[in-house]
Amino acid sequence: EHHVRTRCGSLSVIVYGDQHKPALITYPDLALNHVSCFQGLFFCPEAASLLLHNFCIYHISPPGHELGAAPICPSASARCVDDLADQILEVLNFFGLGAVMCMGVTAGAYILTLFAMKYKKRVIGLILISPLFRAPSWTEWFYNKVMSNLLYFYGMCGLLKELLLQRYFSKEVCGNTEIPESDIVQACRRLLDERHGSNVMQFLQAINGRPDLTSGLKRLRCRTLIFVGDSSPFHSEALHMTSKLDRRFSALVEVSSRVFNYLLSKLCLIGVGCLLVQVQACGSMVTEEQPHAMLIPMEYFFMGYGLYRPCHLSDSPRSPLSPSCISPELLSPESSGLNLKPIKIRVSHYT
Repeated sequence: EHHVRTRCGSLSVIVYGDQHKPALITYPDLALNHVSCFQGLFFCPEAASLLLHNFCIYHISPPGHELGAAPICPSASARCVDDLADQILEVLNFFGLGAVMCMGVTAGAYILTLFAMKYKKRVIGLILISPLFRAPSWTEWFYNKVMSNLLYFYGMCGLLKELLLQRYFSKEVCGNTEIPESDIVQACRRLLDERHGSNVMQFLQAINGRPDLTSGLKRLRCRTLIFVGDSSPFHSEALHMTSKLDRRFSALVEVSSRVFNYLLSKLCLIGVGCLLVQVQACGSMVTEEQPHAMLIPMEYFFMGYGLYRPCHLSDSPRSPLSPSCISPELLSPESSGLNLKPIKIRVSHYT
C-alpha cells in the first residue's frame, strides 16, 4: 500500500504485480474499495491469470475509503469530481506511469471517464462497469440526498446499507423473505460496516454534483469496453452512453455465445471503438456478481491493443479463454456456472 500525497489530500493506492508491466488503474463505486468492489474478479483464477500476467494493478481508493481509513475531518473542504480526477493524474505521476488502462465501477467509472477526457494522452483504454456519465436525474439526485441525510444523522445505518446493496446487486442475490441473500452480499454488508459515514458522504456529494459529460464523449479517443447488468439501476445510462460515443460504425447484434466470441474476436482485433456487453440476471457490480462474464470480452479487448500475452506457466491458472486452448464447451457461459442468455453488444468504431 502506498499513501500518495496530492493537492486534495492523501490517497491510498494498493499495487499488485510487476511494476515494469503495463499499468491497469481501478476505481470503485461509492462506499467501496478494491476489496469490496474487485475481489470477485481478482479472486477468479482465470481473471487473476489474465490480468496479473499482463498488467501491474494499481487499486485507487476514493478518499477515506481504504481499509482502516480514519474519519475525514468535517471541516475539510469538499472535493468535486474534477478534484478526484486530478488526483488520479498525481497518482500516475507519483509512480512514473505514462498511458494506462482504466477500470471503474459506476461512480468510479464516471471519475475515470472524466479523467480520460481531461488527460487524453494518459489513457489508452477504458473498461467501464455500469457507468455514469450524465448529471443526476431528479430521481437520482433526490435518492442521493436521502442517503446523504442518513449518513449525516445516522452514519452507516442499516437502512443506508440496504439502499447501497440495492444499488450494487440484483434482486436474485439480495434475496427475499423466502430466499436468503448470497454470500457476496453478506460479505459486502460486513465490509460496509467498516466505512465512516462522513467519508462516504463526501464522495456521494461529489458524485451528486457531477456535471454532464455527454458533450465530451465524442471527443473521447480511447477504446471503451462497457459491461452492464440488465438488472442494474444504471442499465439505461450505459446504453445511452454507448449511443453518444462515435456511432458512424455502430450496430447492435444478439447472437449465440459461440458466434458471439468469434464475432468479438474479429471486432476487437480490428480496433473496435466501443463495445457494450449486457450481462443477464446481474446488477451493477458485474465484477462481484458475475466476474466470469467479463473474461472473454476483456481478453479480446486486450488483444486489440497487443497487450495480451497467453500465460504458459504450469503453476499458474491458465485462462480457458485463450485462443490456443478454446474448446466449444468453454465458449459457453454455462460452463462457468452462469445462466446467461445470449449477450447483446453494441459496437462503435473510431476512424
